[in-house]
Amino acid sequence: MSQVYPTILLCVYGFFSNLRPSEPFLTAFLMGPDKNLTETEVVNEIYPIWTYSYLLLLFPVFLATDYLCYKPVLILQALSFVVTYAMLVKAQGVLAMQFLEFFYGLATATDIAYYSFIYSVVDPTQYQRVTGYCRSITLLGSAVGSLAGQLLVSVADTPLFYLGVITLVSASLAFVAPWFLPMPNKSLFFHKSKGTEGGQLAHQNSGAPNDNSEDPESKVPLNSDEISMVTMAGECGGARRSSSGLVDVLRILWVDFLQCYSCRALVAWSVWWALSTCGYFQVVNYAQALWEKVLPSQEFQIYNGYVETISTLLGAFAAFGVGYVKVSWAVWGELALCIFSVVMAAAVYLMDTIRNIWVCYTSYVVFRATYMLLITIATYQIAANLSMQRYALVFGVNTFIALLLQTVLTVVVVDTVGLGLDIFTQFFVYASYFAVIAVVFLLAGLYKLVLRRSQAKAPLQTDCGETESGCISRNFPTLREIQQVART
Repeated sequence: MSQVYPTILLCVYGFFSNLRPSEPFLTAFLMGPDKNLTETEVVNEIYPIWTYSYLLLLFPVFLATDYLCYKPVLILQALSFVVTYAMLVKAQGVLAMQFLEFFYGLATATDIAYYSFIYSVVDPTQYQRVTGYCRSITLLGSAVGSLAGQLLVSVADTPLFYLGVITLVSASLAFVAPWFLPMPNKSLFFHKSKGTEGGQLAHQNSGAPNDNSEDPESKVPLNSDEISMVTMAGECGGARRSSSGLVDVLRILWVDFLQCYSCRALVAWSVWWALSTCGYFQVVNYAQALWEKVLPSQEFQIYNGYVETISTLLGAFAAFGVGYVKVSWAVWGELALCIFSVVMAAAVYLMDTIRNIWVCYTSYVVFRATYMLLITIATYQIAANLSMQRYALVFGVNTFIALLLQTVLTVVVVDTVGLGLDIFTQFFVYASYFAVIAVVFLLAGLYKLVLRRSQAKAPLQTDCGETESGCISRNFPTLREIQQVART
């Protein structure tokens, strides 16, 4: 029962915080009579603030989440959602909407507290199951919110203003749940019990099954006790607590970073994660602006809610079904990423060039479902050899790189301080961006196949006197070298 109670509260919070009927109609609402903003103000001046705030807040929030032991940051996220949608209902003007985007950026940056909290209160044997519950309930909340919004608009002819009110009520209900969560008694970096200070505590295995057909190079034992660098643990609020300083925590993170990214397979999937997530954020953030240009909501009936619902559910089914597909990702991973990146590029290109609303809707569904499918595979491939404690680090680094790339893309392409391109030209740039990703992984896949053929004829010798399948190549730092970096 001690695990059921927080799990239920987390699911309640996840459902209501993602129940947002106003989300599919946000651009139409901002450009409609309620806010009376222009396309340039919405696309080029307001929406970019979310990207900048998300990037700026991600790393400080990551540290604060661990230092404050999760629950206070989860409450901050809930409060940020309430402030965001209260401003959406009441505030007027460009500056107010920019502050709204800042608070929404804070809410998305603190999302790490939601999933980190799971691992602090649940037994390690239940990690996978509880994570599945929480991720599924957030997708369900998003789908129900989008569907409810569309039905209210299409069937009940509800003004878009009241969708914002309903979203605010949902966020307010979600705000109640985190207050009743128990305070976690574990912390990864800042708080260590005296019994473990100066020692090492073994990471828990992620529990993800390994594919026997994978490359030996993908089996770098990043969940091994021998190379575990994080001195986890202790009680966040207990009397026997001692705290690591910020410098010590940063050193631990740096050492873990070097160790994790010495794995070639992890690097390959992480590169795709960062590159594709950057493009995904841009397409999803500005798709409504494109649809509004193709079919203005003031003149025609729009079906954004149905599209968001279908794309979310189809993406969830695709993510669920990938677990039953048996593919040697070590052999075909790069080429598969190339092919699906081509699909995503084609979908974005069709949205830009055909300029028919039904083609735009269909292409968007294909785009989101493809991304959700691939990001699930990437998550599994990265997590298969990571301990739970290293998930936050690796996924946080990948997200940070994605946001950094997105910020550059936003400044150059979207923001008025850069080129400030119109929405159709922006989507042409995004289609070209995914085409470049496809070319990169095509070349990587072909190189890997050629390398495999050459290794099959003559096993590659490494500096440590073994074949590459027997140890980590000397092109990457050894454990001893990393430990020396930590001591200095």
